[in-house]
Amino acid sequence: MESSASSSRREATRQKLYEAAVTLIAEQGFSATTVDEIAERAGVAKGTVYYNFASKSVLFEELLRHGVGLLTASLKQAADEATREGGRKVDALDAMIRAGLVFIDRYPAFTQLYVAELWRTNRAWQSTLMVVRQQVVAVVEDVLRGGVESGELSEEIDIPLTAAALVGMVLVAALDWQAFQPERSLDDVHAALSRLLQGRVSGGG
Repeated sequence: MESSASSSRREATRQKLYEAAVTLIAEQGFSATTVDEIAERAGVAKGTVYYNFASKSVLFEELLRHGVGLLTASLKQAADEATREGGRKVDALDAMIRAGLVFIDRYPAFTQLYVAELWRTNRAWQSTLMVVRQQVVAVVEDVLRGGVESGELSEEIDIPLTAAALVGMVLVAALDWQAFQPERSLDDVHAALSRLLQGRVSGGG
């Protein structure tokens, strides 16, 4: 049985491999990135990569699961905290928007990679990508569904499409912020998206 110290070391090694792989693949693409480069960037032997992952493709699939798992957990935590504090479902959605921006600000290379892969259709990990995408969207769907059931949100809401739209809004706005408007603060970007969420962009009262 693996000791806790050994397990912690292995997890730390896998984390270094995740970070090295995501940075390299975001920079130069999956096909151009070699296992040798991933090992060198992570500061480990090439054999260590294959000890932890059967192949580069398996590493990439695990990378998607790992990154989206972190994002999903942060969104759920934000929504749960807003609810515990007595907030409305709109407040929970707003908290999730901020949590998403914080995640993207912390892991920009992963976000670029994830968005780019969403548009590809010939990858071996396409089914994995669809599964992890649904994990993120499902967290938002749960909050929307709760809002409809409580009467806070309109029954006319198309929950799956609205959830996907909110996730997409955060992803695209955050990438645009980092690429073209880096002088803006996270608070600026969150405030703009919050106004969209709460319908405060029109000139009406």
